[in-house]
Amino acid sequence: MNVDRLQFAVALGSKPSLRLSHWLLQLGIPGVFAVAALDSSVIRLSLPGSTDLLVLLLAAHQGNPWLLALVATAGSVFGGYLTWSAGKKAGEGLLQRYVPTRYLSRVKEWVTHHGVLTVVTASILPPPIPLLPVVLAAGALGMARGQFLTSFTIGRSVRFGVIAWFGATYGSPVLRSWSEHLVWLPEAILSAWIALVVGSIVFGIWKYKHAK
Repeated sequence: MNVDRLQFAVALGSKPSLRLSHWLLQLGIPGVFAVAALDSSVIRLSLPGSTDLLVLLLAAHQGNPWLLALVATAGSVFGGYLTWSAGKKAGEGLLQRYVPTRYLSRVKEWVTHHGVLTVVTASILPPPIPLLPVVLAAGALGMARGQFLTSFTIGRSVRFGVIAWFGATYGSPVLRSWSEHLVWLPEAILSAWIALVVGSIVFGIWKYKHAK
């Protein structure tokens, strides 16, 4: 970490209004794996793109972007595999519970006729492109495990590789500007965000157990 980044990290941690970024930075590599796994599972986080944000922040401050991309990909593949397995075991009944009716027929058609392309595309593109419906459908509609893991790993590697590179290359000045212009961010927002994350995890676990 160079002097500019160190000074920025100290300044970031000293502002109560930006404790969200400081808190995310403390998660480190284990946090990247855990958040990425949850982000690809049926336990959906309340903040879309949580893994992207965490990888971006850590790449901007701690270097080694390729390790971050590798860990994020591994965690996401782990969570995605669990979701694929849940879809395979539960079948289309789980799709009806987790996928909105207006998307169900379209997702099934995409996965049935363009399985690999659909999984790769959904795993690369950011929200609002749906990831959970595609991964569940891949399992429920019989996509082979090796085929799914290969296509999902390729897509997530591309996505997190680009994000980690961007964070290491451009993240520091972007976050410095953020710290200067978002001083109005109230501490209540941080508390609400943490409460939403914890609540979404608890609700996701309950919903999955109820579905089983």
